[in-house]
Amino acid sequence: MKLYQSSGSPNSRRVRIYLAEKGITMSVVPVDLGGGEQFSEAYAAINPRRVVPALVLDDGSTIGEVPAIIRYLEETHPNLPLLGDTPKEKAVIAMWERRMEQEGFAAVMETVRNGASGLKGRAIAGPHGYDQIPELVERGRRRIANFYGDLETRLAEAPFIAGYQFSVADITAVVAIDFATNALSLSIPAENVASKRWYDSVTSRPSMSF
Repeated sequence: MKLYQSSGSPNSRRVRIYLAEKGITMSVVPVDLGGGEQFSEAYAAINPRRVVPALVLDDGSTIGEVPAIIRYLEETHPNLPLLGDTPKEKAVIAMWERRMEQEGFAAVMETVRNGASGLKGRAIAGPHGYDQIPELVERGRRRIANFYGDLETRLAEAPFIAGYQFSVADITAVVAIDFATNALSLSIPAENVASKRWYDSVTSRPSMSF
């Protein structure tokens, strides 16, 4: 297998952390997003959506989209499950991971892509160009503030986002927070003590350096 990814891509980082947590090794192929390599015909032949990451299997087929890549790897490498063991665990983790993606990760992505000068005409990732909507930047900042508030409520109830075990929901949340912190200077508020406890614990894991 080969993973096409970029060191500067938050979505790529989600998969890299997952691989490190699971102890899965594979060939990693860098894609130069700054240089526009994702728009080349060579990369389009691998992933027509022209985004990273993309997992190319041994038979030459490609799996795109982070949840799908992780689902495939979880099915083929079931030890140390990060998507749950029982039907209930799987459903609960899927629910919380979906919330972290929609309420956190997507909010940060929307804010960055609609405000960054280098992304004019590229407000939505993918093969098609879309103009930026400046009004979405302020809305995005409100969404991120609400995300932090909701996250604090959840982490006052449980040690990890999906309950009592580390899961992909924690991976998505950490990447969203780091993305917001680095790209927008919007970090976890100082008064959110439960979130800070969780963040310090989770980011001490060796996988977070990948």
